[in-house]
Amino acid sequence: MELLIAAIVLLAAIVLPLTAIYFRVKRGNKSKAPFITNLCCFFGLLVFGSVFCFTQSAEAAEAAGGLVTSDGFATGMGYLSAALAVGLSGIGGGIAVASSASAALGALSENDSVFGKALIFVGMAEGVALYGLLIAFMIISGL
Repeated sequence: MELLIAAIVLLAAIVLPLTAIYFRVKRGNKSKAPFITNLCCFFGLLVFGSVFCFTQSAEAAEAAGGLVTSDGFATGMGYLSAALAVGLSGIGGGIAVASSASAALGALSENDSVFGKALIFVGMAEGVALYGLLIAFMIISGL
């Protein structure tokens, strides 16, 4: 019964704001800000649910008769943080390379002597993704 109530609340949290956005667009109003707010609230609800509702406490594991040697939640969050480090640094590096490479090509078309300087800035932008990968390796090695 509790699972059914949680499913209904989650469905309402998804559907009700989207219907409000639909009627807002139908009337001719802009819907970018409410849509972004809906996405942020939805992912916040997912994080809240994963942290508080779907975790198992250590007392429940000890009551089951097993010896608790590792916290599964902490390990899972470690893997999640490593994935976020790689993903977000890859996205940030891609955005940085896109803007710096286009600016470097524009400067290079005007003056051929700026090739070395432009290449350094593009390489520094790629370094952001590499740093995220290194941080992920450090996180996983600590688990």
